[in-house]
Amino acid sequence: MEALLCKRLGDPTSSFESPIELSRNHPIPKLDSPTAVRVKVKATSLNYGTYLQIQGKYQEKHSLPFIPGSDYAGIVDAVGPSVSKFKVGDYVCAFVPVGSYATFIVQDQSQLFEVPKGCDLVAAAGLPIAFVTSHLTLVHRANLTSSQACPPFSYLLLVLLVLGAAGGVGLAAVQIGKICGAVVIAVARGAEKVQLLKSLGVDHVVDLMNQNVTASVKEFLKSRNLKGVDVLYDPVGGNLAKETMKLLNWGAQILVIGFASGEIPIIPTNIILVKNWTVHGFYWGSYIIHQPAVLEDSVRKLFSWMEKGLITVHVSHTYSLSEANLAFSAIKDRKAMGKVMIVFDDKGNASSKL
Repeated sequence: MEALLCKRLGDPTSSFESPIELSRNHPIPKLDSPTAVRVKVKATSLNYGTYLQIQGKYQEKHSLPFIPGSDYAGIVDAVGPSVSKFKVGDYVCAFVPVGSYATFIVQDQSQLFEVPKGCDLVAAAGLPIAFVTSHLTLVHRANLTSSQACPPFSYLLLVLLVLGAAGGVGLAAVQIGKICGAVVIAVARGAEKVQLLKSLGVDHVVDLMNQNVTASVKEFLKSRNLKGVDVLYDPVGGNLAKETMKLLNWGAQILVIGFASGEIPIIPTNIILVKNWTVHGFYWGSYIIHQPAVLEDSVRKLFSWMEKGLITVHVSHTYSLSEANLAFSAIKDRKAMGKVMIVFDDKGNASSKL
């Protein structure tokens, strides 16, 4: 089978002395327990966390060599004798700390989620991290629900500000925010990204290329008779996070998703106290250990929304394993809108399409 190996730590966007290497004859993994399931991978997602893992900058370290990759979707290829949840041919998706950049992967049945037959497997592969992250932070942590919806132009409307809104988690957050009835303000960079966000029904979009975030948001809030921002969704960090905190209402919630800017912002605790803010940290992988049932419920709810057409996994780039350096470059250079995917053809080879 094909597998992408990380043999040393370094920048995966480099085409010279790259830390990643394609193995075309890697051993196919065997079922390692009675409840194990082997999945033939159809598509696997690129995430910023994986980019950091290969550089050795992620919070979790892995022994070299390892196969990178996290969320994926595919078709059940083989099952252990005690597997009761799945059968050969079923569509499934899952998350792994590492290992999905390969033709086949083995996991226990308890770690797999059923994908409804009507859902596209490439889209399903982009759902577990990006959409579950946004769903759990907004709905499970910040307690947004459809009951948040209030009459238009009411000061009671909940205002959600999404940074990095054209990325994978950002596009998920703006869609879920609209489902929950929030007024959604999105921050992105470039006309193409702005247009995409507007097509999703975002109430106001700030283009970092030519607009000041604070001034633009304040002007919009004033036009809608809104006092300020109630929930800040931050996968970016850095100076942008610091600046937008000036827009937060008393009693606002800050959702810390990640630090794509490379800089971790410092939130003074005295300001948190005076403003009565709540800061939520979110790490996807810990839910597998501490609250797996909540994770499963989230995936089930998201697939029901996908079937109804309420959410869309936007895939801007697909690549083969041999083009992994280009795929990571799309993330590093902020060219992606939504998800960047590695897609395998029916023979188990990674296909390429821009």
